[in-house]
Amino acid sequence: MSEVKISAATRTEFGKGAARRIRRESKVPGVLYGHGSDPVHLTLPGHDLLMALRTPNVLIALDIDGKSNELAIPKSVQRDPLKGFLEHVDLQLVKRGEQVNVEIYVHTEGELAPGGNLLEHVLNALPVEAEATHIPESVTVSVEGLTAGDSILAKDIPLPKGTTLAVEEDTVVLQVLAAQAEEAAEGEETEGDEAAEA
Repeated sequence: MSEVKISAATRTEFGKGAARRIRRESKVPGVLYGHGSDPVHLTLPGHDLLMALRTPNVLIALDIDGKSNELAIPKSVQRDPLKGFLEHVDLQLVKRGEQVNVEIYVHTEGELAPGGNLLEHVLNALPVEAEATHIPESVTVSVEGLTAGDSILAKDIPLPKGTTLAVEEDTVVLQVLAAQAEEAAEGEETEGDEAAEA
């Protein structure tokens, strides 16, 4: 996992007006918290932060006011629902060697057994605990040959060394559904609606 260096500045202005001014300057307001310390309100460069957030669970090395080097991971990112630009970011302070709870994306590979079955992602992201400087970006699991009724549990997913589950082992992450059963259920609902209308 790579570190991304970002220069940030502490801010003393708060509220919607101040946040709008910050965003007009192509910057993003943020808060750094953790380890029992008081939250630090920051202004971060918009483009650099946007590029960094393309990597899931990115480790950010913050240079605050040119003197304070802190490590942080993004915990909450607010985007404009229409334009997609960053509105605000919450960063959690971490230390090298510290274990942190994060969610990592679950990717699948392989083909389901023939028969028009559907793969449902019960969890899109898997809660795990990992060392702050070695957080995996994602995990990959094979669904090759799975049929309707099959499921993949959290304990079935291979995790990188040093990463452990932060969820019950028997939690269903992926399951295979029979497409025909769903279509039949939809057909029954339609017939019921027609009967009610008549």
